[in-house]
Amino acid sequence: MGGIAAIARQAGHRVTGCDAAVYPPMSEQLAALGIELIEGYGADQMALAPDLWVIGNVVTRGNPLMEAILDHGDRYVSGPQWLAENYLQGKWVLAIAGTHGKTTTSSMLAWILQRAGHRPGFLIGGLPADFGVSARAADSELFVIEADEYDTAFFDKRSKFVHYHPRTAILNNLEFDHADIFDDLAAIERQFHHLVRIIPSSGKLVVNGQDAALKRVLTVGCWTPTEVFGSAQGWEAGAPDPDGGFEVAWRGKGVGRLRLVLPGTHSRHNALAAIAAARHAGVEPAASLEALANFGGVKRRMELKGSPAGIAVYDDFAHHPTAIRTTLEGLRQRGEGGRILAVFDPRSNTLKKGVMKDALPPSFAAADRVYIHCAGLEWDAQAVFAPLGDRTRCEASVDALVAAIAAEAKPGDRILVMSNGGFGGIHGKLLAALAKA
Repeated sequence: MGGIAAIARQAGHRVTGCDAAVYPPMSEQLAALGIELIEGYGADQMALAPDLWVIGNVVTRGNPLMEAILDHGDRYVSGPQWLAENYLQGKWVLAIAGTHGKTTTSSMLAWILQRAGHRPGFLIGGLPADFGVSARAADSELFVIEADEYDTAFFDKRSKFVHYHPRTAILNNLEFDHADIFDDLAAIERQFHHLVRIIPSSGKLVVNGQDAALKRVLTVGCWTPTEVFGSAQGWEAGAPDPDGGFEVAWRGKGVGRLRLVLPGTHSRHNALAAIAAARHAGVEPAASLEALANFGGVKRRMELKGSPAGIAVYDDFAHHPTAIRTTLEGLRQRGEGGRILAVFDPRSNTLKKGVMKDALPPSFAAADRVYIHCAGLEWDAQAVFAPLGDRTRCEASVDALVAAIAAEAKPGDRILVMSNGGFGGIHGKLLAALAKA
C-alpha cells in the first residue's frame, strides 16, 4: 500500500494514509514524498473528504474508519484494483509471484532493466538498495511488480496478482502459507492457476522447474510459452566457487559467469529467473549478468546492520520454515567462519496460530544457537523447540532476548535476525548492547 501511495503521489495526486503502526523504511520513504501519515483508524479522518478511499487488505469490517466510509456511502477501491485501472493499463507488466523470493527477484529484474536503459516503473515489497525507493512511476512501458498471492481486500478475496494482467510472469516456487486465508496448498494452487489463465499467448512464463506444486498448476492448463530454471531443460546455475561465483547456462550451453552479493542456492535461482524474464523483454543474458554483478541487494534481505566488537548483525525478512532454512544455509555457505546465532520472531498470522510450527526446529539446522521471541503465540515454543536441546532459548521480552544474545555472542559470530515486522527495534538494541559488552 505504501508503494501504491508513492506511485499515486508521483502521478500528481494528493495522498494521505493511515495505519495502526508505521515504521521504517516505508514510513521514511512516504514522508520524503510529502505523504501525510496518520496513526490509527479514527472515523474523524472522514473530514479529509478524499475523492477516493484506497483500502488495504489489513482493513476489516469493524474498523471504525471503514465503517464510517460504508455508512457515508463514499467511493472505495482496493489498492491492486486502483493500480490496475489507473496506472497499469497499456504497460508491459512483468510480475514476480511465489511463496519465497518475490522481493529479491523483483529488485534484480528492475535493476537489470534499469542498467539496460529502460528505466522501468516498479512496485516492490521491500527497499532495493540500488534504487532507494520501493516504488516508482515511469514513462517506460515496462513495469516490474511483486505479485502477491495474499487476498486483495475484505471485499475482494481474490489474490492480488490477478489484477495485474502481466505479459511476463515469474513463478518462483509454491508452498503452503497464509493459513489465515487459505485452507490448504490446493487453494493456493488454484489462485496461481487463475494467474496463469490470464497471461497472453504472446507472453512468457518463467517457472521453477524443481517445484512440484507449480508443475501441478501448469498441468491444469497453460496457454503461454514457458521457460524453466533450476533444470537442465532451461536455465541452470553451476556450483559456486569459494568466492561465490558460478556459471550460468541455458539448455546446457554456458552464457557467462556471475558472482552475487547474496549467498545461497535460492539467490542463484532468483537470478536465473530475473535473467530469463529480462530476456523476454529484450535484454540479452550478457547484459543481465553484468547488471547482477553490480546488484546491491535489498534492505531486510541478509542486510548487514553493523559489526560491533567484531560481531556481524544481519537483518532478514524470512518468516517461513523454508525461507529460514535457505537463508541460514546461504549464510553458512559464505564460509566466513564463526558461529551463527539465529534470532526469530514468529510474527506472521500463520505461525502465530501454530501452523507449520513442527517444521520450524529442522529449519534451524544450520544455526549454532537459536533465540525465539515467544510472545503472543498460540502454542508452546519451549516444547516445540525442545528437540534442539540447549541450543535454543525462548523469551517473551525483546529486551530479555537482547540481554541473552549479548551475553553469549563473541567476536567472529554472525547474528541473523529474522522477522517480517519491526521486532521491537531489536536490531538497534542489539548493536548498542554488543558495543557495550
